Amino acid sequence: MNTKPVTVYLGLGSNLGNRRNNLAQALESLAQQVRIIRCSSVYDTAPKENADQPRFLNIAVRAKTLLSPEKLLELAKRIEAGLGRTGGLPNSPRPIDIDILFYGNLTRHNPTLIIPHPKLTQRSFVLVPLAEIAPHLKHPVTKKKVREMLCELPFEKQDVVKYEEGIDV
Repeated sequence: MNTKPVTVYLGLGSNLGNRRNNLAQALESLAQQVRIIRCSSVYDTAPKENADQPRFLNIAVRAKTLLSPEKLLELAKRIEAGLGRTGGLPNSPRPIDIDILFYGNLTRHNPTLIIPHPKLTQRSFVLVPLAEIAPHLKHPVTKKKVREMLCELPFEKQDVVKYEEGIDV
């Protein structure tokens, strides 16, 4: 466990059941272990890797934590399981998905955890909400700001649509 809080950025998404409620419940569960600093607006987004599924609601969150990256991942997996996520195939429909996007300036690459998230630079559904709350945040490897990464992405307007203001925790 860290002795000094680390700023982390998380991406949350849901496309099964009551999507907004799933996000709210995940945030409430996270808030029991991490201090949520800011939550983006909620975005309605098109599925990417497996397009034959319902649209998602996505948010980005800035938080402070004393948890190690591994313990934060364990917490995310427990919350996902508690909200009904099962193993399933990658990129399949799910009630909740919680990704660690950034953990301070840490870089980590092992079989169970890659930080920064390896696909965040390719995903408008991650970068749009993240740019709302942290446009100047720099990727520790590429040194590009979030808003720069977003500007480099080709995407259609209907891919990411603001759904509502952020969820209060």
